[in-house]
Amino acid sequence: MTAVQVAILAAGKGTRMKSAQPKVLHRLAGKSLLGHVVDAAEALAPERIAVVYGHGGEAVPTAFAGSRVSFVLQEPQLGTGHAVQQALPALAEDGITLILYGDVPLIAVDTLRKVCAAADGALCVLTVDLDDPKGYGRIVRDGAGEVKAIVEEKDATEGIKLIREINTGIIALPSAWLRGWLSQLRNDNAQREYYLTDIIGMAAAEGKPIRTVQPHNQWEVMGINSRDQLAQLERVHQMATAQILMRDGVTLADPARIDVRGALRCEPDVTIDVGCVFEGFVSIGAGSEIGPYCVIRDTEIGAGVKIAAYSHIAGAKVGPAARIGPYARLRPGADLAEDVHVGNFVEIKQATLGRGSKANHLAYIGDAEIGRNVNVGAGTITCNYDGANKYLTVIEDDAFIGSDTQLVAPVRVGRGATLGAGTTLTKDAPPGELTISRAKQVTIAGWKRPVKAAKKTS
Repeated sequence: MTAVQVAILAAGKGTRMKSAQPKVLHRLAGKSLLGHVVDAAEALAPERIAVVYGHGGEAVPTAFAGSRVSFVLQEPQLGTGHAVQQALPALAEDGITLILYGDVPLIAVDTLRKVCAAADGALCVLTVDLDDPKGYGRIVRDGAGEVKAIVEEKDATEGIKLIREINTGIIALPSAWLRGWLSQLRNDNAQREYYLTDIIGMAAAEGKPIRTVQPHNQWEVMGINSRDQLAQLERVHQMATAQILMRDGVTLADPARIDVRGALRCEPDVTIDVGCVFEGFVSIGAGSEIGPYCVIRDTEIGAGVKIAAYSHIAGAKVGPAARIGPYARLRPGADLAEDVHVGNFVEIKQATLGRGSKANHLAYIGDAEIGRNVNVGAGTITCNYDGANKYLTVIEDDAFIGSDTQLVAPVRVGRGATLGAGTTLTKDAPPGELTISRAKQVTIAGWKRPVKAAKKTS
């Protein structure tokens, strides 16, 4: 296929969003609207991508710092044709130019490939048939069914307004044709703007082939102009994602109550309860179960894992057959081996737990290396931070850590060692021995528990 370059129009103010933030930077499924469009464009492996921005100042290019996208300022905004004119210096003079919109986030890559393929030696317009086409430019065809023009709603006669086939705004065409027609645009219309759609009439007048392609789903070409439209399209996207998951063998307790804000990859027979949020990249192994209202980000979960309700996991690795939660928190660097148990109100950060180890209640484990078959009692904490630096705690295989123990790092607990409940460990505990650190127990004879004072009567 001929080389492709992409121009993305993203200069609109988005007045109906009622926001200081540029419309294209509002987020859908955890990613900016423009981010979705740029990703779709990138999937085509184009030679160049140019984004035309306007309202919001430098916020738009700043949000994409480090990308290979070029940004071109359109000031003032004088219509779509004018916007593409501003992009020309950032685009090559040959190949095919594909024009996209920064507020149409869910356009499918497969659809764009079809549009680009049809634009090899022709002008291709992405169109769709709507039951209610009000507000959109209409596709006007001749008696033979050939496209002759696109007429905007405000310039349409009553007869043209009856046409249901509408222009989505997405077009592709040979770059040389585009440059020639852009120079001929006029603004003698109701809005006094330079319409990109006027090049359709120019193409027809010159006898250039005009082709049309339609998307598989109408929602691919839905634009966003308000927060309610953003919310509607969010649900459309999430339901489409849920359908893919279920098709691939995932059981969802309620497909309408899942949020995927990134990429979720599941092996067969995964079960996900209601209210779960997945962010970044998450993978879940076969047969694992995710309880209700869990939030999981950038995490690898093995097969046969059970994660109970309200657990929060980020930047972690959970081995096969592990048991997590409820109300557990795994922070970045938590690396759990097979059959590890992490219970309610346990927090783990930058720590490894070996196979079969357990921390079932009310514990904090940070900056630690824990071996196999270790039992961490309730109320245990690794004291890893001295106010300036962090230090490592090492607990070797088969150790038993009694309840309410503080391990003041750097410190090591030897293989098979036992720490008595209430121990504050400041020196290494030898392997195979019981280590206890407690103040002397005292009984105070004659002490009386306080009682409530009698209430005064009036």
